[in-house]
Amino acid sequence: MLTRTSWSALENWWSQRTPEGKLTKALMLTGARQTGKTTLVRQFAAAHYKRFAELNFLENPQAAQIFEGDLDAATIITNLTAYLRQPLEAGNTLVLFDEIQECPRARTAIKFLVEDGRFDYVETGSLLGVKNVQVASYPVGFEERHRMYPLTFREFCTANGVQEHTFASLRECFEQRTPVSPAVHSTMMRLLQLYLVVGGMPEVVQRYVDTHDIAQAVQLQRDLLDLYRQDIAKYAEDKDKEKVRAIFDAIPSQLDDKNRRFVLADLSKSARSNRYASSFLWLADAGVALPCYNVTAPMAPLASNGNHSLFKLFLNDVGLLCAQGMDGIQMRLLQGDLSVNMGAVLENYVAQELQAQGFELHYLNTVRHGEVDFVVQQGDEVLPIEVKSGNDWTHHKALDNALAVAEWNLDHAYVLCKGNVSVDGKVTYLPLYMTMFIEPPQLPASLPYFVDLSGLQG
Repeated sequence: MLTRTSWSALENWWSQRTPEGKLTKALMLTGARQTGKTTLVRQFAAAHYKRFAELNFLENPQAAQIFEGDLDAATIITNLTAYLRQPLEAGNTLVLFDEIQECPRARTAIKFLVEDGRFDYVETGSLLGVKNVQVASYPVGFEERHRMYPLTFREFCTANGVQEHTFASLRECFEQRTPVSPAVHSTMMRLLQLYLVVGGMPEVVQRYVDTHDIAQAVQLQRDLLDLYRQDIAKYAEDKDKEKVRAIFDAIPSQLDDKNRRFVLADLSKSARSNRYASSFLWLADAGVALPCYNVTAPMAPLASNGNHSLFKLFLNDVGLLCAQGMDGIQMRLLQGDLSVNMGAVLENYVAQELQAQGFELHYLNTVRHGEVDFVVQQGDEVLPIEVKSGNDWTHHKALDNALAVAEWNLDHAYVLCKGNVSVDGKVTYLPLYMTMFIEPPQLPASLPYFVDLSGLQG
């Protein structure tokens, strides 16, 4: 069983009960296809409920008939129990509506089912379907949403036997800016090289853990890429299908270009951004691609300085990137070759780690200062991040230029590289695997605040 950090999101949702023991919201799990949503819910149900009922509207389209009549709770539950032909215990049953984008009326019915309170409900669906399928009435206020991603590098390490005390030791090195022991550093770098090849798609990771066979993992990745192409054919509008497919297939070659920036002219001499905009959004909405937008100045808020006409486009999983269009790269990565032409792979890894940790993706590129691979916002501060694949990680002219601009007020920066932890002025050099510790600030679990009204008296 793969350990997922999203488990805590389910635990948090499950614990938010009224004094009567009822939940006031259903949980909606979204994410790209095959990121492990259904499996996680099944495991959670086994740990927390006596009864579990599952409806998959994609595999069993006839299940949508449950919602064809009135959408009051009594009618739906009568239809539901008749369809399932299994007992459901009030107060101790979890009902899963899987691939809910295939049954919009089930999404509308969530409001009434949650208000009824007999059972708890989880909905899962691909980002693609959830965002693009029309729903007559959304259950506003009755859903709590959580997005799932492929396994992060930390989750991948856990699946391969790395213990929590190792992560605690690494975090201490990160926070104290002290080097990692050579043996641990070497092992973590080898694990990272493996992760770049295997990636984080749960089925692929599990196959590798079970067999340690890279060839089987790569074949599964190619099957998943074919599944994504089938989704494009199924869900994209007819006028966009060809453009979406062209963009999807071009991601590896565009990232392999020196500046990584997506250039429409490489798809077609007549390509124009306004005609392709919906196609890029389609891939982003599906969770298949991760756009990273240029900013003209690394100042908070980054979104206000963004230029959406200039962007990089990463794939949602670095293992899929290697399998999609970089033939033969797997063995070179496993042998530790992170040379300059591997920069696209490493940037893709960093992009998916940062997004899974809650950052919006931006990069800095100006004619005067050059390009910095990523800039992220931590509260009201901006953090520049450079990703180095070669052995010259202390050379970073664009980053130095950015740090020297007084009005940008950049206090520190990270360089992610093959080397160990070290500090040189404003720049902290971190091993690539420490991307897992670059996190946005978190709000406290409780934040009481009261206004003294005594001044209004008398």
